[in-house]
Amino acid sequence: VQLQASGGGLVQAGGSLRLSCAASGRTFSLYAVGWFRQAPGKEREFVAAISRNPGNTYYADSVKGRFTISRINNKNTVYLQMNSLKPEDTALYYCAAVFGSCSDYACYDHSTYPYWGQGTQVTVSS
Repeated sequence: VQLQASGGGLVQAGGSLRLSCAASGRTFSLYAVGWFRQAPGKEREFVAAISRNPGNTYYADSVKGRFTISRINNKNTVYLQMNSLKPEDTALYYCAAVFGSCSDYACYDHSTYPYWGQGTQVTVSS
């Protein structure tokens, strides 16, 4: 599966962005998808994940209540709605996919995912 992340940009603190992760292939609904981010000089960190149907969701504590991950399988797309953005959310955001369910894999672990998109930059100004 090939992934393309988009939707990043520059936003003021308190603002919102919606990231999209578009996938090729007709079996995307069978993949779990995660979002990760990496700021300069820092390690890649887990942001959110959504399992294959029925689509259970998982969030890092730092984004819980502010970010929402969702998927529309007939559009082969996973979204990350980011609200109440903070300067510390500034990073390059990546989407990743693995065939299967988050009940089978550690969806918070970046090493779980064999397929990655190219990243989209999110910059939050104070």
